[in-house]
Amino acid sequence: MTESTEYAPPKVWAWNKESGGRFAAVNRPIAGPTHDKDLPVGRHPFQLYSLGTPNGQKVTIMFEELLALGHGGAEYDAWLINIADGDQFGSGFVAINPNSKIPALLDRSGPTPIRVFESGSILLHLAEKFGEFLPTAQPARAETLSWLFWQMGSAPYLGGGFGHFYAYAPIKIEYAIDRFAMETKRQLDVLDRRLGETEYLGGDTYTIADIAVFPWYGGLAKGLLYDSGEFLAVHEYKHVNRWADQIAARPAVKRGRIVNRVFGDPANQLRERHEASDFETKRQDKVGG
Repeated sequence: MTESTEYAPPKVWAWNKESGGRFAAVNRPIAGPTHDKDLPVGRHPFQLYSLGTPNGQKVTIMFEELLALGHGGAEYDAWLINIADGDQFGSGFVAINPNSKIPALLDRSGPTPIRVFESGSILLHLAEKFGEFLPTAQPARAETLSWLFWQMGSAPYLGGGFGHFYAYAPIKIEYAIDRFAMETKRQLDVLDRRLGETEYLGGDTYTIADIAVFPWYGGLAKGLLYDSGEFLAVHEYKHVNRWADQIAARPAVKRGRIVNRVFGDPANQLRERHEASDFETKRQDKVGG
């Protein structure tokens, strides 16, 4: 790793759109749409606009788990939002999520459509709507929600911090990588200690806390994020690895992880999901391209 040249911040920061590395074309310091674009709408009660990143996977896993339990009312259309192309700044998407981040959900199951954004909020919305994966009795409910919000607060350190500087930044900055690697390993230790005490994060049952944490930290533990497993010595966290293997084996998780995915093995890419049969007929290894 090499140090960057010393940088003295100016009195007032000014945006340099050429300094964003691979994200320079889409990152900007203001909100709002950049172009007019209506969102497609399918026939199911739930319209999901997303991408198969860890945050996107949380919601598609949740939908697939609900459907696996027989909740036909949880049928959903999953539309692809390609953030590399700036789809998240289209006017239709911004109307659902003013923060221009995936995932965004339009719940059309009632008389008035409801927009829900932020992945943790979507999980909570669906859990309460269908009465699944969120305990109603205390203290299990509080424990589950604590771990859900732990993930929401911690993930920026893992994704925007460690992941950005380790994998995506145009230059390698030793201080930044060390800072966020330390925090990422501390978070893995937090999880490992908890999972050494209980089977799942909320206690004895699988909940939205596990669904939220797994795509990030389970993926990290299994070497699926940033090609960083050896660097972070993820094999050391034996309880996290046990938990990650247990969740990864769930059929609904296997399905949910490939929805809206545009990278990796074509057999693990279902770019849009509109019917359950799409998993068999519309994966990229089936349709090509």
